[in-house]
Amino acid sequence: MDKKKFRLYYGIILIAVGLGVFYRIPQVILQVETIEFFRQKIHLVKFCFYILGGLLILAGGIRIYKNYK
Repeated sequence: MDKKKFRLYYGIILIAVGLGVFYRIPQVILQVETIEFFRQKIHLVKFCFYILGGLLILAGGIRIYKNYK
């Protein structure tokens, strides 16, 4: 497999994982709320999860864009 195809598929995988993070956030937050330490910091945890998903989608988009450039 050449590098160009690998970069394209890797970008698609990054976007899929980012979307998966957004899909799983509500279920994971319910589990994190049961931990006493994070109960007061739940908004920070949500923010970090959303940033993680956004950065994964952004990285995949950049990789796909550079592949076609």
